[in-house]
Amino acid sequence: MACNIYLRRPRALPLEPRWPRALPLEPAGGNDFPQTPSVGYANLKQNYMTRIKHYSLAGIFLLLLWQASSRTLGEALLPPPLGVLDFFARALVDASFWSHIWASFLRVSLALALAWCIAFPLGLLLGYSRKTDRIISPLVFLTYPIPKIVLLPVFLTVFGLGDAPRIVLVAMTTGYQILVVTRDSALGLDPKYLDSFRSLGGSQMQMLRHVLVPATLPDAVTALRVASGTAVAVLFMVESFATSSGLGFLIMDAWGRGDMMEMYAGILAMSIMGVALYEVCNFMEHRLCRWREARRA
Repeated sequence: MACNIYLRRPRALPLEPRWPRALPLEPAGGNDFPQTPSVGYANLKQNYMTRIKHYSLAGIFLLLLWQASSRTLGEALLPPPLGVLDFFARALVDASFWSHIWASFLRVSLALALAWCIAFPLGLLLGYSRKTDRIISPLVFLTYPIPKIVLLPVFLTVFGLGDAPRIVLVAMTTGYQILVVTRDSALGLDPKYLDSFRSLGGSQMQMLRHVLVPATLPDAVTALRVASGTAVAVLFMVESFATSSGLGFLIMDAWGRGDMMEMYAGILAMSIMGVALYEVCNFMEHRLCRWREARRA
């Protein structure tokens, strides 16, 4: 009797191991994990929190020094800080006070913008083109030491009694600082970087965008930040003469009338505006020069 034997071929084992399914990255209830901010944002936030703390401590010290000086000199000459702060808070609801603040802020902002738009490109040109530098630099360094504020009567005669002469004078004073720093920064750039970029076939515009501007921008923005304090000082001088608006006019007018509270309120407002402009320039430096912040981190 024949019997047929059927042999079943064993099933082939898988060539690749079967790994367990990956677990989901998010829990079932949704994404409850905290979002970690970027390093640059974290450093920027920490930097500003530190600056606020330092400003607060410096403000408390100045208030204590102010109070001690007020008791020494007398309240008739130097009002106490709490009285000035109270008057300043009440002045903030006055429309005329805000009109003076706005006039000063508009003049100094336009002046700094005009100074940057002219001085930074010109500084790049002088630092990159040796021929142009030999022609223009002697004129720049000859007129740089001249105190620009002495030209106020000339500017008022040429441009009239409006805002134009004051804006141009503040822009000229701050523009020289930006121009000189930008030029020196471009001249200090290692020529090997320029030669390497040319050897890669880069054009003049690409050279300007990818080499000169990134190399000189940190120093130029720092110069703008330092020049913001100079701009506020010059603004006070140009507003204290032949005008009827602005914090400089408010301070000198209150001093002439013997109103010490209004005078110190104007000084406080101009000081706050100067600090605000300085911090705006500092913020611009962090935003425009992120690679330097990343390198520091």
